[in-house]
Amino acid sequence: MSDGVDITESDDEPEFRSGFICFVGRPNTGKSTLTNALVGEKVAITSSRPQTTRHTIRGIVNRDHVQLILVDTPGLHRPRTLLGKRLNELVKDTLADVDVIGLCIPADEKIGPGDRWIVDQVKQLAPRSTLMGVVTKTDKVGPDQVAAQLMALSELIGADHEIVPVSSTKNKQIDVLVDVLAGLCEPGPAFYPDGEITDEPEETLMAEFIREAALEGV
Repeated sequence: MSDGVDITESDDEPEFRSGFICFVGRPNTGKSTLTNALVGEKVAITSSRPQTTRHTIRGIVNRDHVQLILVDTPGLHRPRTLLGKRLNELVKDTLADVDVIGLCIPADEKIGPGDRWIVDQVKQLAPRSTLMGVVTKTDKVGPDQVAAQLMALSELIGADHEIVPVSSTKNKQIDVLVDVLAGLCEPGPAFYPDGEITDEPEETLMAEFIREAALEGV
């Protein structure tokens, strides 16, 4: 029996959300690997050498009710060289334009002065962005150390901030991180067509992949 009101399944569907996300952290904390894991394909090169990322790369995460645009940047650090200063400026320019900033802290490394300096920089440069924490490389340590790192990161950024432990190489907690990031974004339209994973030209990606091979092989 109908009372004249058309009720469909769409009434219960969550509102579509979208936003720009930037992962920050010291060099070699797993930011590019995390970006690739979230996108589901390789869009950012990775290397054991610090400062592998030299320019911003956008990876696009598409889910049913959210689109996340991930801006992969070089590691933010106290610069000691001209290259370091220029890379830092690139990160600072990016921070001012994103909705959510995820601070990446490896599970197998203690939080130090460099991490505290990054948090201070984020608060100064991006006061309107939402800060959250990501404990990366959880596959390298046991549960107790992961728990201790979660507590340490909570003390660093504040207990009122979201924190998610992940393993990018094992694909653990990646969907949980997507859900948390989606919840921190505002309702809005998709910025890119469904199915796109990056806005980088193919030539740029190929050049980056060649540079990645050179870093590991030379």
